[in-house]
Amino acid sequence: MLADFYPLMGVPLTSSNTEVLDLSAKNTSLNRAVYQEGSSFENFITHFLKLSNKPFAIGGYLENRSIYSRSEVFSSGKTSFRNIHMGIDIWSFPGAPVFCPLEGRIHSFQDNMGFGNYGPTLILEHELQGRVIYSLYGHLSRADMGAWQAGMTVIKGTLLGHLGALEENGCWPAHLHFQLIHKIGEYRGDYPGVCMEVDMQYYKQNCPDPNKWINYPHLK
Repeated sequence: MLADFYPLMGVPLTSSNTEVLDLSAKNTSLNRAVYQEGSSFENFITHFLKLSNKPFAIGGYLENRSIYSRSEVFSSGKTSFRNIHMGIDIWSFPGAPVFCPLEGRIHSFQDNMGFGNYGPTLILEHELQGRVIYSLYGHLSRADMGAWQAGMTVIKGTLLGHLGALEENGCWPAHLHFQLIHKIGEYRGDYPGVCMEVDMQYYKQNCPDPNKWINYPHLK
Protein backbone atom coordinates (compact mmCIF):
# COMPACT_ATOMS: atom_id res chain seq x y z
CA MET A 1 0.00 0.00 0.00
CA LEU A 2 1.83 3.09 -1.21
CA ALA A 3 0.32 6.36 -0.04
CA ASP A 4 1.21 9.49 1.86
CA PHE A 5 -0.26 8.87 5.31
CA TYR A 6 -0.67 11.55 7.95
CA PRO A 7 0.90 10.54 11.32
CA LEU A 8 -1.74 8.97 13.58
CA MET A 9 -0.43 10.72 16.68
CA GLY A 10 0.31 14.01 14.94
CA VAL A 11 4.05 13.37 14.62
CA PRO A 12 5.96 10.61 12.79
CA LEU A 13 6.80 7.74 15.14
CA THR A 14 10.56 7.24 15.22
CA SER A 15 13.16 5.71 17.51
CA SER A 16 13.58 9.12 19.15
CA ASN A 17 9.98 9.30 20.42
CA THR A 18 8.70 5.72 20.36
CA GLU A 19 9.80 2.45 21.97
CA VAL A 20 8.72 -1.05 20.95
CA LEU A 21 6.71 -2.70 23.74
CA ASP A 22 6.45 -6.49 24.00
CA LEU A 23 3.15 -7.54 25.56
CA SER A 24 3.40 -11.14 24.40
CA ALA A 25 3.08 -14.17 26.65
CA LYS A 26 6.89 -14.31 26.62
CA ASN A 27 7.14 -11.12 28.68
CA THR A 28 7.44 -12.59 32.19
CA SER A 29 7.28 -9.16 33.85
CA LEU A 30 3.68 -8.85 32.67
CA ASN A 31 1.92 -11.35 34.91
CA ARG A 32 -1.72 -11.65 35.91
CA ALA A 33 -1.21 -9.58 39.05
CA VAL A 34 -0.17 -6.70 36.77
CA TYR A 35 -2.66 -6.87 33.91
CA GLN A 36 -5.80 -8.01 35.74
CA GLU A 37 -6.38 -4.71 37.55
CA GLY A 38 -6.58 -1.53 35.50
CA SER A 39 -4.48 0.77 37.69
CA SER A 40 -1.70 -1.82 38.03
CA PHE A 41 -1.60 -2.27 34.26
CA GLU A 42 -1.59 1.50 33.82
CA ASN A 43 1.35 1.79 36.23
CA PHE A 44 3.20 -0.86 34.21
CA ILE A 45 2.77 1.14 30.98
CA THR A 46 3.59 4.46 32.67
CA HIS A 47 6.77 2.99 34.15
CA PHE A 48 7.80 1.63 30.74
CA LEU A 49 7.33 5.04 29.11
CA LYS A 50 9.26 6.79 31.88
CA LEU A 51 12.17 4.35 31.59
CA SER A 52 12.29 4.81 27.83
CA ASN A 53 11.95 8.60 28.23
CA LYS A 54 9.66 8.60 25.21
CA PRO A 55 5.99 9.65 24.85
CA PHE A 56 4.91 6.59 22.85
CA ALA A 57 5.24 2.82 22.90
CA ILE A 58 4.21 0.62 19.99
CA GLY A 59 3.66 -3.00 19.01
CA GLY A 60 1.29 -5.90 18.94
CA TYR A 61 0.48 -7.04 15.40
CA LEU A 62 -0.04 -10.84 15.43
CA GLU A 63 1.27 -10.86 19.00
CA ASN A 64 0.26 -13.85 21.12
CA ARG A 65 -0.90 -12.31 24.40
CA SER A 66 -1.99 -13.73 27.74
CA ILE A 67 -3.52 -10.44 28.86
CA TYR A 68 -6.90 -11.18 27.26
CA SER A 69 -7.66 -13.77 29.92
CA ARG A 70 -8.47 -10.74 32.11
CA SER A 71 -11.88 -10.31 30.46
CA GLU A 72 -14.83 -12.45 29.42
CA VAL A 73 -15.02 -10.28 26.28
CA PHE A 74 -12.33 -12.54 24.79
CA SER A 75 -13.70 -15.85 26.07
CA SER A 76 -14.16 -18.61 23.52
CA GLY A 77 -15.35 -21.24 25.95
CA LYS A 78 -14.91 -22.22 29.56
CA THR A 79 -11.12 -22.42 29.41
CA SER A 80 -10.01 -20.76 26.15
CA PHE A 81 -9.53 -17.14 25.16
CA ARG A 82 -8.86 -15.30 21.93
CA ASN A 83 -5.22 -14.33 22.17
CA ILE A 84 -3.80 -13.15 18.79
CA HIS A 85 -3.81 -9.37 18.48
CA MET A 86 -4.83 -8.18 14.99
CA GLY A 87 -3.96 -4.48 15.27
CA ILE A 88 -1.10 -2.29 16.40
CA ASP A 89 -1.29 -0.56 19.77
CA ILE A 90 0.20 2.88 20.33
CA TRP A 91 0.49 3.53 24.07
CA SER A 92 0.70 7.04 25.47
CA PHE A 93 -1.30 9.14 27.96
CA PRO A 94 -5.03 9.95 28.32
CA GLY A 95 -5.99 12.84 26.08
CA ALA A 96 -3.26 12.32 23.49
CA PRO A 97 -4.67 13.39 20.09
CA VAL A 98 -5.36 10.96 17.24
CA PHE A 99 -5.48 12.12 13.61
CA CYS A 100 -6.92 10.80 10.34
CA PRO A 101 -4.15 9.12 8.30
CA LEU A 102 -5.95 9.11 4.93
CA GLU A 103 -9.03 10.82 3.54
CA GLY A 104 -12.18 8.78 3.96
CA ARG A 105 -15.64 8.84 5.47
CA ILE A 106 -17.04 7.76 8.80
CA HIS A 107 -18.39 4.26 8.31
CA SER A 108 -19.67 3.79 11.86
CA PHE A 109 -18.92 4.32 15.53
CA GLN A 110 -20.02 2.90 18.87
CA ASP A 111 -19.20 2.96 22.56
CA ASN A 112 -18.23 -0.68 23.18
CA MET A 113 -18.65 -0.61 26.93
CA GLY A 114 -17.54 -3.25 29.40
CA PHE A 115 -14.37 -4.44 31.12
CA GLY A 116 -11.77 -5.35 28.50
CA ASN A 117 -13.71 -3.92 25.55
CA TYR A 118 -12.77 -1.08 23.16
CA GLY A 119 -14.81 1.70 24.70
CA PRO A 120 -15.49 4.47 22.13
CA THR A 121 -14.59 3.12 18.70
CA LEU A 122 -14.50 4.82 15.31
CA ILE A 123 -14.34 3.10 11.90
CA LEU A 124 -13.42 4.97 8.71
CA GLU A 125 -13.93 3.77 5.14
CA HIS A 126 -11.26 4.63 2.57
CA GLU A 127 -10.56 3.94 -1.08
CA LEU A 128 -6.94 3.03 -1.69
CA GLN A 129 -5.57 1.89 -5.04
CA GLY A 130 -9.10 1.22 -6.27
CA ARG A 131 -10.04 -0.94 -3.30
CA VAL A 132 -12.14 -0.20 -0.22
CA ILE A 133 -10.38 -0.63 3.10
CA TYR A 134 -11.50 0.23 6.63
CA SER A 135 -9.47 1.63 9.51
CA LEU A 136 -10.52 1.12 13.13
CA TYR A 137 -9.62 3.36 16.09
CA GLY A 138 -10.35 1.81 19.47
CA HIS A 139 -10.08 3.15 23.05
CA LEU A 140 -10.89 6.78 22.28
CA SER A 141 -12.49 9.38 24.55
CA ARG A 142 -16.24 9.45 25.04
CA ALA A 143 -16.22 13.25 24.78
CA ASP A 144 -15.18 12.99 21.11
CA MET A 145 -18.18 10.98 19.99
CA GLY A 146 -20.46 14.02 19.67
CA ALA A 147 -18.43 15.23 16.69
CA TRP A 148 -18.82 11.98 14.73
CA GLN A 149 -21.54 11.47 12.11
CA ALA A 150 -21.90 8.40 9.91
CA GLY A 151 -21.16 9.23 6.28
CA MET A 152 -19.21 12.39 7.12
CA THR A 153 -16.12 13.00 4.98
CA VAL A 154 -12.90 13.17 6.98
CA ILE A 155 -9.89 14.89 5.45
CA LYS A 156 -6.37 13.54 5.98
CA GLY A 157 -4.85 15.20 9.04
CA THR A 158 -8.20 15.92 10.73
CA LEU A 159 -8.31 15.46 14.49
CA LEU A 160 -10.39 12.31 15.07
CA GLY A 161 -10.35 12.24 18.84
CA HIS A 162 -8.20 11.60 21.90
CA LEU A 163 -7.06 8.57 23.86
CA GLY A 164 -9.56 7.63 26.53
CA ALA A 165 -8.88 7.12 30.23
CA LEU A 166 -9.28 3.84 32.14
CA GLU A 167 -12.87 4.48 33.17
CA GLU A 168 -14.12 4.95 29.60
CA ASN A 169 -11.99 2.71 27.39
CA GLY A 170 -12.65 -0.75 28.78
CA CYS A 171 -10.28 -0.33 31.75
CA TRP A 172 -7.13 -0.34 29.62
CA PRO A 173 -4.11 1.96 29.98
CA ALA A 174 -4.40 4.81 27.49
CA HIS A 175 -3.63 3.62 23.97
CA LEU A 176 -4.87 3.55 20.41
CA HIS A 177 -5.82 0.21 18.92
CA PHE A 178 -5.33 0.77 15.18
CA GLN A 179 -6.48 -1.93 12.77
CA LEU A 180 -7.02 -2.29 9.03
CA ILE A 181 -9.89 -4.38 7.65
CA HIS A 182 -10.65 -5.45 4.08
CA LYS A 183 -14.05 -7.12 4.53
CA ILE A 184 -16.05 -5.74 7.43
CA GLY A 185 -19.35 -7.51 6.78
CA GLU A 186 -22.24 -6.38 8.98
CA TYR A 187 -20.09 -4.97 11.76
CA ARG A 188 -20.84 -1.39 12.81
CA GLY A 189 -18.66 0.47 15.29
CA ASP A 190 -16.93 -2.75 16.23
CA TYR A 191 -14.79 -5.52 14.73
CA PRO A 192 -12.76 -8.29 16.41
CA GLY A 193 -9.32 -7.01 17.35
CA VAL A 194 -8.20 -10.35 18.75
CA CYS A 195 -8.68 -13.84 17.28
CA MET A 196 -8.10 -17.47 18.12
CA GLU A 197 -4.86 -19.01 16.86
CA VAL A 198 -6.85 -21.42 14.70
CA ASP A 199 -8.40 -18.44 12.85
CA MET A 200 -5.20 -16.43 12.50
CA GLN A 201 -4.60 -17.04 8.78
CA TYR A 202 -8.03 -15.69 7.82
CA TYR A 203 -7.67 -12.59 9.98
CA LYS A 204 -4.09 -12.05 8.85
CA GLN A 205 -5.37 -11.77 5.27
CA ASN A 206 -8.43 -9.69 6.15
CA CYS A 207 -6.55 -7.42 8.57
CA PRO A 208 -3.21 -6.54 6.97
CA ASP A 209 -0.25 -5.18 8.91
CA PRO A 210 -1.21 -1.64 10.09
CA ASN A 211 2.45 -0.62 10.10
CA LYS A 212 2.10 -0.14 6.34
CA TRP A 213 0.20 3.03 7.30
CA ILE A 214 2.23 3.93 10.41
CA ASN A 215 5.67 3.20 8.94
CA TYR A 216 7.48 2.74 12.24
CA PRO A 217 10.87 1.41 11.10
CA HIS A 218 11.70 -0.85 14.06
CA LEU A 219 8.74 -3.23 14.07
CA LYS A 220 9.29 -6.75 12.78
